[in-house]
Amino acid sequence: MSDDLLDPHVNAGGNGGNKNLPNATAVLVLGICSIVGCILYGIPSIVCGIIGMVLYKKDKPLYDANPALYELSHKNAKAGYICSIIGLIIGALFLVFVIIYVVFAVSVLSSAGGSFNRF
Repeated sequence: MSDDLLDPHVNAGGNGGNKNLPNATAVLVLGICSIVGCILYGIPSIVCGIIGMVLYKKDKPLYDANPALYELSHKNAKAGYICSIIGLIIGALFLVFVIIYVVFAVSVLSSAGGSFNRF
């Protein structure tokens, strides 16, 4: 029995010894979650985006050492990295928007507070 069959980092598709990067799937999932997490006030988006980018940076030296060996999983990791960047930017913008909205709403309610205290 071949050692490649026992190695968990070997791609199951039988691509001639093509191995998976250890965090490629996690980077892709976190990148997608960072885009989806934008609707939750931006905080999960920022967290998932940062973690996805850090995991990609850990896998990048493995790919640079032997690009032919990790070619297929690097595509997934790179797509996750790009999604992480997009999700991080959108999440940060949405969080800034929410903060500005809350500050504006509090200032408007506090300035109008005197007229509501008649009852």
